[in-house]
Amino acid sequence: MKLTVLGCYAATPRSLNNPTSQVLEIKNQLFLIDCGEGTQVQLRKSKIKFSRINHILISHLHGDHFFGLPGLISTFRLLGRTNELHVYGPKGIKEAITLFLKLGDSWTNYPLVFHELTSTEPERIYGDDKVSITTIPLEHRVYTNGFLIREQLAERKLNVKAVAKYKIDKCYFQNIKSGKDIVLDNNTVIPNALLTFDPPAPKSYAFCSDTAFSKRIIPWIQNVDVLYHEATFLETEKRLAPKTKHATAKEAATIAKEANVGMLILGHFSTRYQSLDLFKEEAKTIFSNVELADDGKEFDL
Repeated sequence: MKLTVLGCYAATPRSLNNPTSQVLEIKNQLFLIDCGEGTQVQLRKSKIKFSRINHILISHLHGDHFFGLPGLISTFRLLGRTNELHVYGPKGIKEAITLFLKLGDSWTNYPLVFHELTSTEPERIYGDDKVSITTIPLEHRVYTNGFLIREQLAERKLNVKAVAKYKIDKCYFQNIKSGKDIVLDNNTVIPNALLTFDPPAPKSYAFCSDTAFSKRIIPWIQNVDVLYHEATFLETEKRLAPKTKHATAKEAATIAKEANVGMLILGHFSTRYQSLDLFKEEAKTIFSNVELADDGKEFDL
């Protein structure tokens, strides 16, 4: 599992900073999470192939989280894309994007599929045999979701020495990896636990931005390996958080601690601060394993 942060700053632009967008690579699939202005350029800088992006997750319809999407969709057309593109986001995203395409007479020459979200409870929006995605309802000024992305439990690992010992034919290997016991010709039952090893524990990633401090999300992200949580403010500006529906670094760390996550990555920083180290220092007073996002930064998780 690999996370590439394309942008991680709040709405006010600066010449060296980009608004929210990131790519999660999991089980050889790429998921683009949010698409602020400049996402295309950041994808190029990070050498991420546009053609590998088939699913885009949009948390909410504030500009710094989706204004880069019309341009990206149009670029896919110019590059001759043919495979489907799935966009998941709040109700209204289809109207917003198709209006851009209509006014510019730039309809896509590939299938563009919108999945509009309205639920205020966690909802499974994607799943195959390798990955599942569930929404995390967040508390912001407009309808907003985070996303919980999990690996599916892999097949059990074949114990080659054990199957050789019991002289089990190869035609049964797939059943064994699927967890089934084996009955020998003499009717002896060989438990699956003797023939296989446990698969690696599935990894999980939770994206939570933008949001006010809300303990409601804790049960939904309990024990995730990595949590990305917004930290727009430091405690010195905590008075601004309730009005803007954002959180502080200390509040993000509190969520991480109570949810027992493996790692906390802070992002969505207000550009008012001169040093990001202050965010890490504040969060570490509550939770020890803290990392800071930054534009172009990669995390091998």
